[in-house]
Amino acid sequence: MKPKWQVIFQRILGLTVAMALLLVSSAIVYVISFGILRHYRIELPMLAIQLINIAGGILLLFCIISLIMVVTKRHQPHFFEEAMEVFRQIGKGNFNVRLKRDPRRKLGHLEILVDSVNEMTEKLKQMEAMRQEFISNVSHEIQSPLTSIRGFAQALSNDKLSEEERRHYLQIIEMESTRLSRLSDNLLKLTSLESEFHRFDPAAFRLDKQLRSLVLASEPQWLEKGIELELELEPVTLTADEEMLSQVWVNLIHNSIKFTPQGGCIRIVLRKQPDEVAVEVSDTGIGISAEEQERIFERFYKADKSRNRASGGSGLGLSIVQKIVQTHKGHVRVESSLGKGTKFIVTLPIDVQPAAT
Repeated sequence: MKPKWQVIFQRILGLTVAMALLLVSSAIVYVISFGILRHYRIELPMLAIQLINIAGGILLLFCIISLIMVVTKRHQPHFFEEAMEVFRQIGKGNFNVRLKRDPRRKLGHLEILVDSVNEMTEKLKQMEAMRQEFISNVSHEIQSPLTSIRGFAQALSNDKLSEEERRHYLQIIEMESTRLSRLSDNLLKLTSLESEFHRFDPAAFRLDKQLRSLVLASEPQWLEKGIELELELEPVTLTADEEMLSQVWVNLIHNSIKFTPQGGCIRIVLRKQPDEVAVEVSDTGIGISAEEQERIFERFYKADKSRNRASGGSGLGLSIVQKIVQTHKGHVRVESSLGKGTKFIVTLPIDVQPAAT
């Protein structure tokens, strides 16, 4: 799309050229009419001569413009045929088509249409690529646990298995079933959050108490790994959807526990600012590289695929976190260095009201 100043400049230039052409046309008509009147010794009032000059100038200008349009528009029928073919291809799902820009083809304002159509097809192509990637990722994440369940279920039919092996196979089947159930649950959550009909019920509650409660609920996990957990929570009353925000804190806390080694440390800080609150969840875990930080909130993206699979991760947790925070008109970002740990910072407005319907 052209900048606004360039469009205004082009219109002013066009108006100036039109006025100049009108003056030139009037001058030509004046010379011709003056010669004719003088030759035939015709005397007319000055007003009539001026009207003849103006009318003749306009008529001559119209003829000049018509000639220009005939010359420049000879390419336009071909352009419209090309545009219709592009639209037909888009309708069939082909988003690789583009309207070509030929400097020799003077299209005028139709160039804006060319830019708009090409921009639209590029965005549709990106959306289609995202859709295909999403389907591929879902298929892969579902197929993996199903393959494990089927394999170990077949192994259980072997009568020569010991009781210990049988219990081990049953544990794996249960673990993979739980993973499949969690994936389904997260997909439903994400789909619900991205729909315009998701229920959003903000109400006042104590954010510091919510964080403390969720930390205590996850105590068995961080005690099992000998993790030291530090809390620095200012008393804060927040107006938001308490249930939705609990999913944010649970995801961030569990991620910190999951990727922090034995004897590590997790620190949760809640600070109140004039119009917003900031929650920091930091750990001394394995860290995330700069390249991976750019994609960490993408659906199904796993910074450490092998580690995520071992711990039952689906790569949807942080996507859900980001979507919930955005629903609350807040922001979430990550700071991390490999081998030094990770910090997630969530900022939320103090008072979030539902959008007007």
